[in-house]
Amino acid sequence: MVTDPWQAPDAPVPPRYGEFAAPAAPGQGAPYQGRPYQSSPYPSSDPGQGWAPPPKPGLIPLRPIGFGTLLGASFQVLRRNPKATFGSGLIVQAALMLVTVVIVGLVTFWAIDRIDSAPLDQKDAVTAGSVLIGALSLIVPVALSLIGSALLQAVIVVEVARATLGEKLRLGALWRRAATRLWPLTLWTLLLTLALLIGVAVIAGIVVLLVSVGDVAGIVAGVLVGVFGGLLLAAASAFIYTKTSAVPSLIVLEKFSVRASVVRSWSLTRGYFWRTLGVLLLVGLIVQVISQIVTTPVSLLFGVGTVLVDPTGAFAEQSSILSVIVSLIIAIPVAAVAAVVQSAAVALIYLDLRMRKEGLDLELARYVESAMQGGDVPDPYLAPAASGGYPAA
Repeated sequence: MVTDPWQAPDAPVPPRYGEFAAPAAPGQGAPYQGRPYQSSPYPSSDPGQGWAPPPKPGLIPLRPIGFGTLLGASFQVLRRNPKATFGSGLIVQAALMLVTVVIVGLVTFWAIDRIDSAPLDQKDAVTAGSVLIGALSLIVPVALSLIGSALLQAVIVVEVARATLGEKLRLGALWRRAATRLWPLTLWTLLLTLALLIGVAVIAGIVVLLVSVGDVAGIVAGVLVGVFGGLLLAAASAFIYTKTSAVPSLIVLEKFSVRASVVRSWSLTRGYFWRTLGVLLLVGLIVQVISQIVTTPVSLLFGVGTVLVDPTGAFAEQSSILSVIVSLIIAIPVAAVAAVVQSAAVALIYLDLRMRKEGLDLELARYVESAMQGGDVPDPYLAPAASGGYPAA
């Protein structure tokens, strides 16, 4: 081993990358205070405390997350624990799509057959009833979609939180932890969905009311309300979604109620709105581009192949069924990847906000250090009950 000839024989050896600074020996400086690294990029003047880069026990370094690191870690979640993350996304998306296809498909087939076999004098009434039944059949897939989305979000939040500490949980363990906070998270997902639907309904109602007047002025006013109302709704949705982006993580990790989580998320994102919005938009854009790159060529090839194999359309019904099957085979994995990456980005944004505003990185480093030494320490993500400024659960 090559040593520095200018270094004193008893001087402490600086830690390597990812290691904690060693405690000072007697007479070599102040005792070690348990701080795993220093925020200053320069060596400490204290000879007993060397500087080391922040440790990285798992998914990310224990420091505020840079923009590029956050984007990369969102996709790395899939690669680090694919059975638990991609497997969860695949199970949830497959269940949702299959239930939707089966229920809606059966109801649609029954409704069409009922309308075709109805007498002419009853066809209008039968058609109206069949349409209503078809609309009601969507309630089951929508309800399952809300529960499935909440479950997957909770699973990925737990995975990101434990992966940051260097832990790797199996799929069953992740689901058991996520299930304890499933219903509050489902309630939050439902509230967001209802708020969006109410906004769309209000704008659509105003447009219909103005257009129904019948004159040119009413039609022009309806078009303007539709355009600017839609833009205003989109801006309001982006604002609310960004300010409440930490709510799922707060519900799952800090075990707050929905109301308390909204209040705390609003506080955490203060001063970091545009950064948070930028990450959410960029991750969503990347996921959509990747999804189109995967699905579009397959759809085009399948369409061309159908024309070449069956140019006369003699097997149109069989082709339609095959098209649905192929679409599901492609759409389910793509939707699973998209859901996992976007959920991971939301969880990482929460960690970054707490590191920047509350020093969570130091708490996580102390937890990792104590765990390596066999210590029994509380969950570092739980907010202290007596902490000032934290809303009560």
